[in-house]
Amino acid sequence: MDSEVRFIYLEVFLVLYPSLFGSDPLFPSALDFEVRAKDETAGSGVFTFRSWQQGEVLARMSGHVIDEVRQHTLQISPDQHNFDPYFSGYFLHSCEPNISLDMNTMLVTALSDIPSHSWLYMDYAETEDYLFKSFPCGCATPSCRGWVYGRLQQPEAELSAEQAGYAGMLGDRS
Repeated sequence: MDSEVRFIYLEVFLVLYPSLFGSDPLFPSALDFEVRAKDETAGSGVFTFRSWQQGEVLARMSGHVIDEVRQHTLQISPDQHNFDPYFSGYFLHSCEPNISLDMNTMLVTALSDIPSHSWLYMDYAETEDYLFKSFPCGCATPSCRGWVYGRLQQPEAELSAEQAGYAGMLGDRS
């Protein structure tokens, strides 16, 4: 096997997305990222093996476009959600995130310098009108809002009766 064929094989093998999503040089690679368990509270998240500079594109997201909010979905539009159980569906939440998501281009960009061997954090209110399930925030940053919810939602303690009924219909996310 010549070196060019070996490189292509290695590159395809290391992409985190299955081949049904096609190929894109910006798709996340196992050389740079891993979805792994963080702890019992946060669950699994995306861990980066390399450092990133502020403004640098980390990867392009992919997934299945569906019409409902689920765990591991990111909102593309009010009626479309990207279901990505391979990469972006596992970004952890922080009220002071280190990444930003552009749901039009599907690009993940560093908001600040990110050292190697770090977790990737987004602010769920950046992309989501309503979360599958709101939950208490554990980010402990100086600007922590105390509760994680979509940009059109209110904290759980302040939900209207109508919103509380809607949240109840969504079921338990755990």
